[in-house]
Amino acid sequence: MTSVSAATIPILSSVAFINVFFGYWRSNVKRLSPQWLLAVHIPVPIAIALRLRFLGWSWVLLPAFVAAFAIGQFGGGQIRRLLKRAQIHLTSFLPLDAFRASMFFGKSVVRNSK
Repeated sequence: MTSVSAATIPILSSVAFINVFFGYWRSNVKRLSPQWLLAVHIPVPIAIALRLRFLGWSWVLLPAFVAAFAIGQFGGGQIRRLLKRAQIHLTSFLPLDAFRASMFFGKSVVRNSK
């Protein structure tokens, strides 16, 4: 049985975190369009490189990496849906939209007391 190294959780977390951005992008484009395919497939070599560099190859960890990948993609889509409810102009770039949302939610509501 293959032992799980101490780097497994940080690498899985990194794969999920990276995929949040791509999941956000994916949720903004038409399904099966070229951009959608890029948003799904660009992070694959990144995940493979992280896995091979820090953990090596093991079939035992494949389900965990697929799950981390899916969690990140799903999470990015959920973040987009939450920001969409704020009715602000959204792009496909999560950091910009998060900044805009923080500016939107950070405004204090000042009422005229007349």
